[in-house]
Amino acid sequence: MNKANVPIDKSNAVIRIKGLKKSFGDYHVLRGIDLDLYQGENLVVLGRSGTGKSVLIKIISGLLKLDEGQVDVLGHDINNITERELRELRVRIGFSFQNSALYDSMTVRKNLEFPLVRNKRNLTKGEVNTAVETVLDAVGLSQTINQMPSELSGGQRKRIGIARTLILNPEIMLYDEPTAGLDPITCIEINELINEVQERYNTSSIIITHDLTCAKQTGDRIAMLLDGQFQRQGTFDEVFDTNDERVKPFFDYNFIK
Repeated sequence: MNKANVPIDKSNAVIRIKGLKKSFGDYHVLRGIDLDLYQGENLVVLGRSGTGKSVLIKIISGLLKLDEGQVDVLGHDINNITERELRELRVRIGFSFQNSALYDSMTVRKNLEFPLVRNKRNLTKGEVNTAVETVLDAVGLSQTINQMPSELSGGQRKRIGIARTLILNPEIMLYDEPTAGLDPITCIEINELINEVQERYNTSSIIITHDLTCAKQTGDRIAMLLDGQFQRQGTFDEVFDTNDERVKPFFDYNFIK
C-alpha cells in the first residue's frame, strides 16, 4: 500500500504539548514529554502496552487531567478551559475508541445519528440522512445502515466507529489502537481507511498503536514512547535505524517472528 502524499503545514501545530507529566500514585507514566501535531499530518505514537499512549490521548481530549505541563489543542489550553468550552472543543475532535464504543441497542443508522442530533440540533431529517449516508459511503459500509452492531464483524464495527466520529467533520482524529484484535487483512483495510480519512477530510491525526505495520502504513511521522518520554522521532526507517536495545526487539517481534 502506497501512502498518498498529503500536504502537511508544519507552520501550524493543531496540538502543542510541552513538559507534560502524568502519574498514578507512584507510577510515573508520562515524564515530561514535548510533542507537536501539524495540520494535515498522521502522527503515530508507538510504544509497548502500558507505556502511556492511551493516557496521552485521553489528556488531549480532556478525559484525564494532566499533573504538569501544557497541552494546547486548536488554540485552547486544555488545563484552563471551562466545561462548556471543552464540550465545544470535543465536537472538533474525533475519538476512535479501541472497542468502537457502539450502542448495542441501536442500529447502525441510530448510532450515527446520535452524535449528530445531540450536537447539531438545527439539522433537518433530510440533512441527517444525507450525513449518515455520506459517512457510511466513506467507510464502505452503506449496506449495513439498518443492521445491529451484533451483526457486524470486528472490522465492520471498527469502521462504523470511525464513521461515527467523522459525521461531525472533526478537525483532529484520535485513533486508539485501531487495528487491535483484527486479522491481518482487516488490519490492512483499516490502515487504508485511516489514510483515506486523512486525504478526504483533511484531518490531523494521532494514531496510538503498538502495531508496526499500522505505524509504517499510516504514519507521516513516528514518535516512539519509551520510559515515559519520546526517545525517537522521524520517519519509520529513521526511528528503527538504531541498535538501541529498547527499540530493536520491538521491531524484531513485529517483523521477524
